[in-house]
Amino acid sequence: MNRIRIVFLLFALMLTVNNYAQSAMEKLPFSEIEAYPETYTSNLLVARMVDGLGFRYYWATDGLRKEDLEYKISESSRTSKETIAHIYGLSKFIRNSVLEDNKDETKEELDFNDLRKQTLFNLKLVSDSFKNSKDTFMFNDISVPFWNIVNGPISDALWHCGQVVMLRRASGNPFNSKVSVFRGKLRE
Repeated sequence: MNRIRIVFLLFALMLTVNNYAQSAMEKLPFSEIEAYPETYTSNLLVARMVDGLGFRYYWATDGLRKEDLEYKISESSRTSKETIAHIYGLSKFIRNSVLEDNKDETKEELDFNDLRKQTLFNLKLVSDSFKNSKDTFMFNDISVPFWNIVNGPISDALWHCGQVVMLRRASGNPFNSKVSVFRGKLRE
């Protein structure tokens, strides 16, 4: 009987450790923006723009409820979830336009948690690529000018993050008041 208890306890301990490890590995990026670098380069400026987008998206989508995701202002408007899916599509376009390999080729429809996670990881990959590159990105191999990516999908995604914040307020679940978009972290 003791042997069965020991095996059971070991099994329970392994499950707990595994769940904890998965939770630690699944920590989503952009709950705060990293400290800014000492220098200014074109790559670091673009990375910081993407970081700002990631931070705003993280907090705009944090703690959304089912009723928030289904909420829309009018019959002809998008729901919050449809807006979030659109932001995911923009993050995918940005990632696939900027990165030569490691593209997001997801074809299936994602649930909210996967949309949120994949959007944040797409943005993190793009930001890290800019931060870690020693060379200035030239973007000669993409089908549109890089400037169009800045004023197109990056700016559009920022716009839609604001819509998600407005929709969540309207559905009774306001944006976390401790978020400081100026400092890129939560106020204490």
